[in-house]
Amino acid sequence: MTDSIIRDINLAILGEEKIAWVKEYMPLLNYFDAKYTTTKPFAGINMVVTIHLEAKTAYLALVLKNAGANVTVTGSNPLSTQDDIAAALVKNGITVFATHDCTNEEYDLYLNRALDTHPSLIVDDGGDLVNMLQGARAAQAHEIIGGSEETTTGVHRLKALDAGNKLLFPMIAVNDSYCKYLFDNRYGTGQSSFDGIIRTTNLTIAGKKVVVAGYGWCGKGVAMRAKGLGAKVVIAEINPVKAIEAVCDGFEVMPMQEAAKIGDIFITVTGCKDVIRGTHIAAMKNGAVICNAGHFDVEINIPELRALSVKEPYDVRKNITTYTMEDGRKINLLGAGRLVNLACGDGHPIEIMDMSFAMQFLAMKYLLDNKGKLENKLYVLPEALDNEVAGIKLQSLGVKIDTLSEEQFEYLHHE
Repeated sequence: MTDSIIRDINLAILGEEKIAWVKEYMPLLNYFDAKYTTTKPFAGINMVVTIHLEAKTAYLALVLKNAGANVTVTGSNPLSTQDDIAAALVKNGITVFATHDCTNEEYDLYLNRALDTHPSLIVDDGGDLVNMLQGARAAQAHEIIGGSEETTTGVHRLKALDAGNKLLFPMIAVNDSYCKYLFDNRYGTGQSSFDGIIRTTNLTIAGKKVVVAGYGWCGKGVAMRAKGLGAKVVIAEINPVKAIEAVCDGFEVMPMQEAAKIGDIFITVTGCKDVIRGTHIAAMKNGAVICNAGHFDVEINIPELRALSVKEPYDVRKNITTYTMEDGRKINLLGAGRLVNLACGDGHPIEIMDMSFAMQFLAMKYLLDNKGKLENKLYVLPEALDNEVAGIKLQSLGVKIDTLSEEQFEYLHHE
């Protein structure tokens, strides 16, 4: 406990209540907990988990600990860390370096303190931990058996390193596993983004024009939920194939500069920077709400937004900062431009993260089981592990499916 850096250990009881709640709805992690608590495959392994620090992440950390790992946890975003969850983990024997709304300097300190534990396995979310191990902390990269990455943004960074043969240890793109992106990115991002928007603004979605920037799996989920809530959905996209897909899905598609004139709510979900810039903001209607569902707070160019404001920005409600334009228009930014589903909400639904974190657990075990056999490259988990997770999930839902007969299998695999 004395090694950890958290806000207040006295908040632990509240965090434990939250963790107990999510545990009831995470059958996959419960399955792995029951299976590996006795055998402890991670015994003696130092592990760092850097993911948004809330109840679901906490339960993953506890399951890894029960499987034998010496777990250290940090947050992957200053506004998504919940101080009561951090306290609960410390109370349950896990080292934590995380506080809500920490400064950039504190955030870097926490990552460095986590790496001071000399982990062999890492779980990253967004790539900041890997970035340190590829840069300032490269001297200890040889200690890393391997790591896994949770997000699209982080995988983009890893693919760039992999393409240049610059990775210093094996990494698994868990985000690219079917049981992660087909559910987490689509259903998780879709539901949780609007959970954050609605609870923060208390506004109606029905009848409004919602502009979604990016039509990848996350963008598809956001657009789907916006449509389901009665919004008129507009897609801004740079990829012609994805743009056609959006058109065929029944959405309007146009450049952001045109969408800026008609949108009521803007949601960026691209993994890129400067998706909404000053030129777009200058065209927006009075009362427009802008927010980001991508990993980093760079998708909305906040310096340009601030430069357009003729008054000091002010918080009109918790997590809503209002900027006043020269002509009196007011533009409202949610969650300081950080992940709206976590800065303004509790993140993805429990059952969705159960699937994602089951893949993370299996990624850690796969790396350990294949220690010394993997090159310093970016990998995707074998399809068999996706099928294992999906099968356990179906069983927990009481759903049965067909299986191939021997004749059908031979027919499909006959050369």
